[in-house]
Amino acid sequence: MLLAAVDLGSNSFRLEIGKVDGDHIARHGYWKETVRLAGGLDESNKLSKKSIDIAVETLARMNERLRGMKNEHVRAVGTQSLRQARNLDEFLLQAQHALGFPIEVISGREEARLVFEGCMHTLPPSTARRLVVDIGGASTEVIVGKGFEAESAESFKVGCVNTSLRFFKDGRIDRSSLKKAQVAAAAELEEAVSVFARGHWDEAFGSSGTIGAVSDILRTQGWTDGTITPQGLLTLRYALLDAGEIKRIRLAGMKPDRAEVLAGGVAVLSAVFESLEIDEMRPARGALRVGVLYDLLGRRERKDLRDSTVVRMQGRFSVDRAQAQRVSALAAQFHSALNTAASDEMANRLRWAALLHEVGFAISHNDYHKHSAYLIQHSDIAGFSTSDQERVATLVLAQRGNLKKVYQALEDHEGAASILSLRLAVILAHARRTVELPNWSVKFGKTIELGLASDWLTRHPLTQYLLEEEATHWERVGVAFALRPL
Repeated sequence: MLLAAVDLGSNSFRLEIGKVDGDHIARHGYWKETVRLAGGLDESNKLSKKSIDIAVETLARMNERLRGMKNEHVRAVGTQSLRQARNLDEFLLQAQHALGFPIEVISGREEARLVFEGCMHTLPPSTARRLVVDIGGASTEVIVGKGFEAESAESFKVGCVNTSLRFFKDGRIDRSSLKKAQVAAAAELEEAVSVFARGHWDEAFGSSGTIGAVSDILRTQGWTDGTITPQGLLTLRYALLDAGEIKRIRLAGMKPDRAEVLAGGVAVLSAVFESLEIDEMRPARGALRVGVLYDLLGRRERKDLRDSTVVRMQGRFSVDRAQAQRVSALAAQFHSALNTAASDEMANRLRWAALLHEVGFAISHNDYHKHSAYLIQHSDIAGFSTSDQERVATLVLAQRGNLKKVYQALEDHEGAASILSLRLAVILAHARRTVELPNWSVKFGKTIELGLASDWLTRHPLTQYLLEEEATHWERVGVAFALRPL
C-alpha cells in the first residue's frame, strides 16, 4: 500500500510517497519545489496573485504523481503562511482543484507534534528525552518528548523566509543586520526558554529545511561532521559576512535555492542555540511529511490519535462519558439510516461531536452548546487540523436551538444529515438514561420524516414535546419535519 503526504510549507512544497511494510514506511518517491509562500504575504497578510499562481502550478505538477491514489491514502497539510493568510479561502479553492485532494491547514502545535513523530520514526530508539527543532519558512517548531510522545510542543512565528525578508531584503549581509535578526528571533523565542531550555532534555535534533541545509554545509566544508555546534555556526556566520551579499554566497554543500534565505535561517538557528543553551544538534531525516505519513498509517490501522485525544478532552472537562456514549450511539444509528454512503471521516466527525457535545458544561450549563463549540474550535487538540476542529465545532453548535446559526452547513445534504442525527440523539437521550427505542424510521429528502411507535410516544410526553419543538426549528429554515406515529 502507498501513502502520500503533501507539505505546503512557507518556503517549499514537498511531496513524499511512502510504501507501507508492516509498521514501517519506506520512501517510494519524493518531490520538492521552492515556492516561497511566506514571501507572497503582503502587509495585510494576503497572498499575492503571483504567489498563488506559483503555488497552484506546483500543486498541479504534484497532482500528476498522485493520480489514481485514493483520498484516504493522501493527506495535504498547510502551515504558518496559510495560517496567516487572510485570503485563505481564495487560495484553497484554486489549490485543492489543482492538487485534486483536500488541503488541511493545521495549527502550530499540531505541526510540531507531527514534526516530532516524523523525526522519531527515523531515529534509533532511545529512552532519552529529546529536543527537536524545525525552522521552516515562517515558523519554528520546538518540541520535547520521549519515545514517540511529544510532551511539550510550541510553534513560534519566526522562520528563514520572513526573517530574511525583514532583515536582508536589500541582499546585503553585515554584522548589524545579522545581530538584529538574531535578537528579533530570540525575542520571539523568549517564551520557549522556561519549557525547552537545557535541563528539560538529554539530546537535541534538528529537522528539515534550514537545519538540514546548515548541517550539509558544515559537513561539506569540513567544519564539522554534520553536527551543528556553536563554533560551527560562528564559522558559518563569518563566511556569510565575508560574502557580504546574498548573491555572492558560495558555500560547498549549499543548494542554490537556499542562498536567499540562508542568512535569516542562520540568525534564527543562532537564537535557538543561545536561548536554549544547546551545545550540539544532530540532523534528523524525518520531518513534517514523515509524521503525516505515520499519522495516516495510524488512522488506517484504527489507531487514530484523534480518538485518544477526544478521550483526554472528555477527562479534562469532566464530561459525563456515559451520556456522551448514549448520544454517540443514537446519532450513529440515525446517521446510518439517513446516509448509508457517508464516508468514514464524516461518521468520525459525528462521533467526536457526540462524545464532546457537553464539554461546555465546564463553563456553564446555560448555552453549553455554544461553550462546547468554542472550546473545540479554539483548543489545541492533537491530531485535528483546524478544519477538523471547525467542522466538529459546527456540529456541536448545531446540537440544539435555532438552526439559522449553522445555515451554511445545512446547504450540504450530508452535513445536514449529520446535524439532524446529533439533534435527534440529544433529544431522545435527554433523560440521561439508556434509551430503548421501539420501531422507528427516519428519512431526509426534501422533508424530514421521523416515525416512532405511538405507544412509546404516549409514554414519553416530554420527548414528544421536544420533537414537536424540533419540527418548528427545521421549518424556520425551510425544511418540513413530520413526526409520524407508527
